[in-house]
Amino acid sequence: MKIRKLSPNFAVSDIRKTVQFYCDVLGFKLVMAVPETQDGIDPVFSEQKQYVYAVVANEDVELMFEHTDTFMQDIPLPHPENIGASVSFYMEVEEIEALYKEIRRKNVATTELKTTWYGMREFYLQDNNGYILGFAEKAE
Repeated sequence: MKIRKLSPNFAVSDIRKTVQFYCDVLGFKLVMAVPETQDGIDPVFSEQKQYVYAVVANEDVELMFEHTDTFMQDIPLPHPENIGASVSFYMEVEEIEALYKEIRRKNVATTELKTTWYGMREFYLQDNNGYILGFAEKAE
């Protein structure tokens, strides 16, 4: 088996607010969104529609967001009652100092930026849905 790509699909309560967080705070761009009618794909949000799914990207990182109700219907497996911080998403980035300062300027709570015993400069934050995101860069 050859695994080619990993694209996390986050169960979220509000697609529009989640996409806004990832775009405004982390510099992602909306790739596409699916309205609740599920009759097409929109490249941008329409004010007249509600959305059940969206994809955002930043360079080679792509994330999917699916409305919690749709997520539960599409994946008929037992789900934990509290989806959220049971996993963290760890991303290697460039220029971590600048990213850290930019996120802090936007008043997003983060851990302190620190150098770990395993040689990475890293910090964590919690997104608007409770998911934990880690950002790291190899320490010099």
